[in-house]
Amino acid sequence: MILLAIDTSGSGCFAAIHDSAGDVTLGMAGEDIGRGHAERLMDFIDQALANAGIEMGAVDRIAVTVGPGSFTGIRVGVAAARGLSLALGVPSVGISTLAAIAAGYRQGRPTSPVFVAMDAKRGEAYCQAFSADGAPIGEAAVLSLDEAKAAAHAAGGAIVGSASVLLGAGDEGGAGAAVAIDAVARLGVLADPRADRPKPLYLRGPDAKPQAGFAIARA
Repeated sequence: MILLAIDTSGSGCFAAIHDSAGDVTLGMAGEDIGRGHAERLMDFIDQALANAGIEMGAVDRIAVTVGPGSFTGIRVGVAAARGLSLALGVPSVGISTLAAIAAGYRQGRPTSPVFVAMDAKRGEAYCQAFSADGAPIGEAAVLSLDEAKAAAHAAGGAIVGSASVLLGAGDEGGAGAAVAIDAVARLGVLADPRADRPKPLYLRGPDAKPQAGFAIARA
């Protein structure tokens, strides 16, 4: 199976082409762009296809990170994945960024539980624990840093992700702070294509709020 993986959940914008038969990523493209995912994503997908020597029509499945993460970035990635899925007539699957970080960290390391904590700002973290075999333990949640510390202690194992230092894990999570696009691809291969189409996983509302008191009265 040839799979297209997409990640726009953070400041980076990445795409990769993965061959499940050989468990190998054939080509990838992308960079940390900060903003402008909508303008750059399709170019990175085209670059990944070119690097892999694969035509878009050869793609059998699409995997996309659905969050938590950048509100706008997630919407861009999910919309692109669903649009391409419809155009190509192939299934699309959603991958949690927390699961992707855990899977990326566990590659090449001894099997052990992993607690993923992403910095959610405002003194909070997006958190989820994963067992030694990679299965999620409980649901993803947004927790205060004190709550996250307690949850990480209870889970045991490594603490990884961009909030690991905030939880007192030192540099333990440095290698697992970001989503690895090849981890997204491998999780996409394992995901159930019969599940609902990808949709954003938002653990809290957007930062932008409508301004009150500035509405113009209608005639």
